[in-house]
Amino acid sequence: MNDIHIVRYNVSNYRAWNQFVAKAKNATFLFQRDFMDYHNNRFQDFSLLVYKKNKLIAVLPANALGNEIYSHQGLTYGGLILQKEIKFEKVLAIFEELLKYLSLAGFKSLVLKQMPVIYTTVFTEEIDYLMFILKAELFRKDTLSVIDLKDSQLQISSNRLEGYRRGIKHDLVVKEDDDFELFWNSILIKNLKDKHNAKPVHSLSEIALLKKRFPNNIRQFNVYDDDQIVAGTTVFETEFVAHSQYISGNENKSEHGSLDFLHHHLIKDVFKEKKYFDFGTSNENNGLHVNKGLQFWKEGFGARTVIQNFYKVSVNNHPLLNNVFI
Repeated sequence: MNDIHIVRYNVSNYRAWNQFVAKAKNATFLFQRDFMDYHNNRFQDFSLLVYKKNKLIAVLPANALGNEIYSHQGLTYGGLILQKEIKFEKVLAIFEELLKYLSLAGFKSLVLKQMPVIYTTVFTEEIDYLMFILKAELFRKDTLSVIDLKDSQLQISSNRLEGYRRGIKHDLVVKEDDDFELFWNSILIKNLKDKHNAKPVHSLSEIALLKKRFPNNIRQFNVYDDDQIVAGTTVFETEFVAHSQYISGNENKSEHGSLDFLHHHLIKDVFKEKKYFDFGTSNENNGLHVNKGLQFWKEGFGARTVIQNFYKVSVNNHPLLNNVFI
């Protein structure tokens, strides 16, 4: 008799969900409900909790769209979140039951946005293997530019060091600021509109709310020339990783070296005790293209490529998991 059962998340599960995420082997603060629910008006939440008997052993942060379930579209990464001590056989059983549950609920496919390996506390690539068995479509790959901060051979290029020295020459100063308004309204919104005809994923009010909820995880660093803001970055900090969620500078950023100066400071001083510094992706067009200039800039700090996989799997393919073990 199968003792795994699945329930859909509701507010009565708030505490159990958060307690599980806090101890999971592949979770960050992005999966806490206070983060996930800040934009719940944009998504039809269909998050799931997986129990073995009465013990919570996995959760799936997810939303529904039409006849598909997505590992939550409002998050940078996702997938199936697992207890730290879980082993392969149980992961397989969980995923089989998950697909059966979604099939009975009338869905056709599950779309997974996998968590890059740098964010996990324990190796957790079971799902990537199961995607192979399930004949899932690998429909996108993103390249993240990541610095291994524990690499004793880490070298910053002469171009980036020259930018850092220009920052010193212009008497630039980096300050951490709890207020996002200057960066959003003076730098970020204008640049995204002018360069990409886009807006920040988070509005000013949303990022301020998230900062209030996660004051130790969301941090703003601005660069000033005298009292004038000239550049900044918003960092999402997790146990092992400092991730630049937004990076932007004014029209003089190359001449004054403001972004080089800022990130030299973050890498060498502020986050030097972390394992990794993640600049994020330089991809465009669903992973098919790479912004060459942006990639060159990130690699100048010693960043190298980490892959993030995106899968689409038919929920009716679950019988393929029956014969994995021999």
